[in-house]
Amino acid sequence: MTEVSHARPAVRPARPFFSSGPCAKRPGWTPEVLKNALVGRSHRSKPGKARLKDAIERTRQILGIPADYRIAIVPASDTGAVEMAMWSLLGPLEIDIYAWESFGEDWVTDTVKQLKLKAETHKAPYGELPALQARKNRDTVFLWNGTTSGVKVPNGDWIPTDRDGLTICDATSAVFAMDLPWDKLDVTTFSWQKVLGGEAAHGMLILSPNAVARLEAYTPHWPLPKIFRMTKGGKIVEGIFEGETINTPSMVALEDYLDALTWAESVGGLKGLIQRSNTNLQVLEKWVAGSDWAGFLAKDATIRSNTSVCIAVTDPAFVALADDAKQDKLKKLTSLLDKEGVAFDIAGYRAAPPGLRIWCGATVEASDLEALTPWLDWAWSQVRS
Repeated sequence: MTEVSHARPAVRPARPFFSSGPCAKRPGWTPEVLKNALVGRSHRSKPGKARLKDAIERTRQILGIPADYRIAIVPASDTGAVEMAMWSLLGPLEIDIYAWESFGEDWVTDTVKQLKLKAETHKAPYGELPALQARKNRDTVFLWNGTTSGVKVPNGDWIPTDRDGLTICDATSAVFAMDLPWDKLDVTTFSWQKVLGGEAAHGMLILSPNAVARLEAYTPHWPLPKIFRMTKGGKIVEGIFEGETINTPSMVALEDYLDALTWAESVGGLKGLIQRSNTNLQVLEKWVAGSDWAGFLAKDATIRSNTSVCIAVTDPAFVALADDAKQDKLKKLTSLLDKEGVAFDIAGYRAAPPGLRIWCGATVEASDLEALTPWLDWAWSQVRS
């Protein structure tokens, strides 16, 4: 392949924040938006609970979550929300669990090695999806979007509406960027620091009526830590889903999430957020189409994420290298971009195939991605040989 020389670009991204978590803050964000945070007050005070409940109800409104679904703010980010659900709900039925990247593998570990439950694992390599077919009489655990592989579930058609089992969906890099079919999801989780760029440490847990019925009818045979307990005396603790958190939340982080929700409303709610993410992906798709060295890890466009976009290096000379040599070259590439101040934190996930990962969620501006792509070409021309 003939090497193409790329001139040093003249324009830099205005905001070089393309990390896949924590993600870019919303456009125009400054620390000033946190000035009215309810610091120094109890989260159990009347105004504290009111703000927490406001976050829950505005989340419901923007995402179109049904009125009979319960929403809670829980500890330990998306990971805490997923494990809270798995450890509380799994056990009565056999399980299908789907994994095509590192976090899916984590949920396999929880299910099979920690909870020691009978589960059939369906796997696919990075960049692909396993065959999806939820069974009516089994619980199903999966991710909607694989953050470390750039592969998403295209739709919920594979999930039976009249299922007996529960679906547990880790949707942390999908909510606010993809249209989720709530009637197909019994447990949905996400964290503030992904698509809306909120501050870390808090997770969101969304339960369907069927999930609540399971909680009230089933008691796991293993002990549950306090932060996982959602029932008392066989009944769900309703306060948890009305802003009475199990542990102490950060009121500063809450204020930041409320600000992000206000911005989301200002750009057209869910429809506007999805459009922004799709437009961002299109910028990279146009660039890849003309690139002599880069491609998508997810070759199938129907399953390609519009948030955590994973780029594979297709240059034959690079492909022929050993993995450690590939990682060394990519480290030089990302270090050069960091030094130039044009892209921070875009190295591929450590367990993923060597490549780049560029966040395209709604808080990223398309103009910044358009400014980034010439820098990617320039940096690669510097390190390729």
